[in-house]
Amino acid sequence: MPRSAAPGFAPSSAHVRVFPVGLVHLALALGGFAIGTTEYATMSLLPFFSGGLGVDEPTAGHVISAYALGVVIGAPLLAVAASRFSRRTVLIALMLLFALGNGLSAVAPDYRSMLVFRFVSGLPHGAYFGIASLVAASLVPHGKRTQAVARVMLGLTVATIVGVPLANALGQIFGWRWGFGIVAIIAAVTAAAIALVAPHDVPDRAASPLAELRVLRDRRIWLTLAIGAIGYGGLFSVYTYLASTLLDVTHVSKVIVPLVLAVFGLGMTLGNLIVPRFADRALMPTAGALLVWSAVMLGLYSLAAGSLWTITLAVFAIGLGGGLGTVLQTRLMDLAKEGQGLAAALNHSAFNFANGLGPFAGGLAITAGFGWEATGWVGSLLALAGLAIWSVAWKSDSG
Repeated sequence: MPRSAAPGFAPSSAHVRVFPVGLVHLALALGGFAIGTTEYATMSLLPFFSGGLGVDEPTAGHVISAYALGVVIGAPLLAVAASRFSRRTVLIALMLLFALGNGLSAVAPDYRSMLVFRFVSGLPHGAYFGIASLVAASLVPHGKRTQAVARVMLGLTVATIVGVPLANALGQIFGWRWGFGIVAIIAAVTAAAIALVAPHDVPDRAASPLAELRVLRDRRIWLTLAIGAIGYGGLFSVYTYLASTLLDVTHVSKVIVPLVLAVFGLGMTLGNLIVPRFADRALMPTAGALLVWSAVMLGLYSLAAGSLWTITLAVFAIGLGGGLGTVLQTRLMDLAKEGQGLAAALNHSAFNFANGLGPFAGGLAITAGFGWEATGWVGSLLALAGLAIWSVAWKSDSG
């Protein structure tokens, strides 16, 4: 398939320079790297900016919630609003908005301003990943779509290994504001890179906000979103309380905690490299297999928490199950013929729901006195609940 005739893109000019597909994917992944860095690094910078803004840590935690709220609201709204515009133009605008939100976060004068700026920062998150996934998939043959989507998501997983420690280190050495400032810089560079290498596509004149919204009438869309919203919650149940588990149950030194977190990120990265190769051959069976894998590994995590070596292996295995997000992204793109932008963006609203559900459910188990390691059992139950929803979705496909 010639690059100039990539499906989903009508070239706006015969004289526009065409860049290699891999370079386009790299530019799109850079945006994922920026998003992943700020999403996870904010948690690690919490003790620093809480003092800087003059509030206690529990209150400062609302800043993280404000970002998540921005993701949930922004994903569908911006995806629908952008339906009649060039995807290339929309991606550039989303990254510039993301750069603005993080830049303002870096200079926030007080707590209330920070809440607003983090909300603004979260608005482009879901829409960017959704539209970037569509662009990435449109540049490759049909049988390699999930691998293309995974390359975009790879930016987010690599951020957990490189970007988060970098932002945290900058925040500790030069002040917490630099943790947000570096993300703003990366986002601006991403916008420039997309402007340089992304294909010049012509907006679909048949597209409209109403057409995007029609996809919500398909129950298979809702079932797929529910798989991610519930089944993925188990991963966040463990990740949120992993540091506390390592310190209070495994009894490791504080310097070991970032290393184990990096192992988790490594597992997610490898999962996003390996899983899509199977998903492009059998999409739904791969999703089901990942949920079974996650349920088992999350259960083993509770048993492995007493030893550094066993908990590290369990964390790595749980991270491998993170490839579920990429698989569900491709399924939503397949199901939504006329509203792919909205469906793809809603995937990230669903995962932010999981990001809230997992820690909430895990916290209930801890408060009830079951211990930090109980988050693994909670996660396993959530993965099994996701598997139950998957089985209903599977029957809907065959019916």
